[in-house]
Amino acid sequence: MSKKKYTEEQEKIARYAKALSHPVRIQILEILAGQSCCYSGDIVDDLPIARSTLSQHLSELRDSGLIQGEFNPPKIKYCIRRENWEEAKLLFGGFFEKKENVKCKT
Repeated sequence: MSKKKYTEEQEKIARYAKALSHPVRIQILEILAGQSCCYSGDIVDDLPIARSTLSQHLSELRDSGLIQGEFNPPKIKYCIRRENWEEAKLLFGGFFEKKENVKCKT
C-alpha cells in the first residue's frame, strides 16, 4: 500500500507558510505591501539585521513566489508578486475556513 501524496493545494499552502514563518520575512512583506510601487531603496536600512541575513530572507520569499526582484546593479527593486499574494490569501482563507467547521468531540 502506497502512502497518500500531498495535494497541489497542500504543497502551496506549506510553501507560503514556510515563507511566512519568520518575523523578519513578515516585516519585509509589510514594507513591500505598503508600497504603491516596487521598493527600490535599501531594505536593510529599515530592518535590524545584517545585509547577509536579509539576503537569506529575501531569497526565501522569492523562492516562495511571494515577492519578485528586478536586478539592475547597483540597485535591486523588490515587489510583492500580486498573483501569488492573492493566491496565498485565498488558500489560507480556505484552509482556515475548513478547519473552523471541525468540532472536537469530547
